[in-house]
Amino acid sequence: MTLHQISSATHEAIFRVEDAASGLTGYIALHSTQLGPAAGGLRMRPYESEAQALEDVRRLSEGMTYKNAAAGLPLGGGKAVIIGDPATEKTPEMLRSFGRAIHSLNGRYITAEDMGMSPADMGILAEETPFVAGLASGAFASGDPSPITARGIFNAIRTAQAHKTGSADLANTTVSLQGLGHVGWHLCDLLKEDGAKLIVTDVDQNRIADAVTAFGATGVAPEAIYSTAADIFAPCAIGGILNSQTIPQLQVGIVAGGANNQLATPEDAQALHARGILYAPDFIANGGGIINVATEILKIADRETYVAEKLSALDTTMAEVLSKARQQDISPDAVAISTVKAKMAQAAAA
Repeated sequence: MTLHQISSATHEAIFRVEDAASGLTGYIALHSTQLGPAAGGLRMRPYESEAQALEDVRRLSEGMTYKNAAAGLPLGGGKAVIIGDPATEKTPEMLRSFGRAIHSLNGRYITAEDMGMSPADMGILAEETPFVAGLASGAFASGDPSPITARGIFNAIRTAQAHKTGSADLANTTVSLQGLGHVGWHLCDLLKEDGAKLIVTDVDQNRIADAVTAFGATGVAPEAIYSTAADIFAPCAIGGILNSQTIPQLQVGIVAGGANNQLATPEDAQALHARGILYAPDFIANGGGIINVATEILKIADRETYVAEKLSALDTTMAEVLSKARQQDISPDAVAISTVKAKMAQAAAA
């Protein structure tokens, strides 16, 4: 296994990880350790190129800095990616090699489960390094963060709905949801329970069929989700899906979902605002997962109380951001970024 540092003007450090024996190629990005060790999940995807993987890890790690600060956690922002199809190319040897790469950073980066990974995979990484969270067992094991992530997104959807309509009630509202992975599935369950009507899509047609059966949802093709009329659009798959091609197609009043880095560019936040579409900043909406993971990293004994308090505070932050954005007639994304930077500055000065 080799670890090679890449020059970066935006991050504290970015490393390329390679192990020919196991077929491993990936990246670890440390955006900021201002508030604590850089924490963020490890994802595995069949990226089209190394350049695409590198760009993803850069953006994801920056998002983790903002996410952890917004959640009030003593953690910085980091992320890791492995290039490959998790269904066919992931092996224990590959994960162990990546675990050794993480361990070589001496605690500057702490990983956890993300797209293409599972608590069982975290257990394999933990054979090589203690700087792993999201484990299925152990004294402070936090397990699968997806249910808590979904709960935080659900809270954000209700807060945005209240801000837009005056009522948080989702009964008889229609939510179009993109991505039926673990988080998206749990979110569907919560939305259905609250009375929302669901329109869903996924790249896996079987997942769409399952959701139609489980939630009485309407399934649409992946490319049709953007032009589907609904009250709320909940992106819960990959990032960069709010862009110059998709935003003009949207027929919704609110965008609030779990995907990281939903905006392809900062300008896309203003494009949503110009169309009168309320955007709930993703790094606040999807902070539940890292809150859950933080209980393991920080060795919190009363996990349920800690998570509940942090989720409540996160929801308060979202409400404040949306209110301030309305007062200033600007995008909530701009207010959210300035809010978390202020939190970081305040924490650093303490």
